[in-house]
Amino acid sequence: MDSYDDRGVGGGDGRFAGPDSGRVPTVPEPRAEPEPRTDPDSDPEPGPEPETEPEPRVGSEFRTGSEFRTGSESRTGIAALSFPYQVAAAVALAVIGLITCTQLAMVFLHVAPSNTLTKQHGKGVDEWIYPEFEQNWKLFAPNPLQQNIAVHVRAEIAGADGRRTTPWMNLSGEDGKAIRGNPLPSHVQQNELRRGWDFYLGSHDSQNRANGLRGTLSEQYIRRIVMLRLGEHDYGGTVERIQVRSEVRSVAAPAWSNEKISTKPSYRVLPWWTVTAADLPEGAADPKETDQ
Repeated sequence: MDSYDDRGVGGGDGRFAGPDSGRVPTVPEPRAEPEPRTDPDSDPEPGPEPETEPEPRVGSEFRTGSEFRTGSESRTGIAALSFPYQVAAAVALAVIGLITCTQLAMVFLHVAPSNTLTKQHGKGVDEWIYPEFEQNWKLFAPNPLQQNIAVHVRAEIAGADGRRTTPWMNLSGEDGKAIRGNPLPSHVQQNELRRGWDFYLGSHDSQNRANGLRGTLSEQYIRRIVMLRLGEHDYGGTVERIQVRSEVRSVAAPAWSNEKISTKPSYRVLPWWTVTAADLPEGAADPKETDQ
């Protein structure tokens, strides 16, 4: 019995013989992959998508080639919260801002000069400020000086021709002459006499009576300053007693103003002080032996 191979039914490669069964069977060539279709009007053939490497991610950005694109889902700050939390955060920020503005306004009114708002709402401002936010300074000089204050002194001199009293000497005027035209005036010329006189006025009543130990100390301070200034002059004798007074003149109104201000001087005269050794420079033992 003939086999299928002998009758040409099938070849050695397992293929069935056709009409040309006498041909020598050939080994089939490997099947080539079909080229992708480039027709834009035709739909692509369905099939598994080729595997590609994932695009590198940098932060919230994705790199595509040489370009970047920001992720649509990336959010920061309040925007990253849910809606209820966004509302709560907005309310909290509004409250903090309101408290901050109120604090700044209250402190400004507290340190500002007296005005309509402070006169009407001064109690409320003080309740807000004290005691936690107390300020020990004022803004824009609340009481600008509108007067010229000068300190004068005269002395009773004991000399060979007897006792005599000197004319009033303007100590503040001497300080003013030393300051004018001086690019670097000393602290003594600018503040010693002025601050000393303020110290005296603040520690004495209108009758020149001392208010405690500070009053006595301020009086001693004024005496020492006066004797230092008198020591720069030769009166031909010994200073036995001194008397100090202040001259106050209001600053005249400017030429363009219609305000009428009296510039007549007013005086505050202190009683005579007997000079002691503690009032003299270097604490001289006996004022009668020291010729001023």
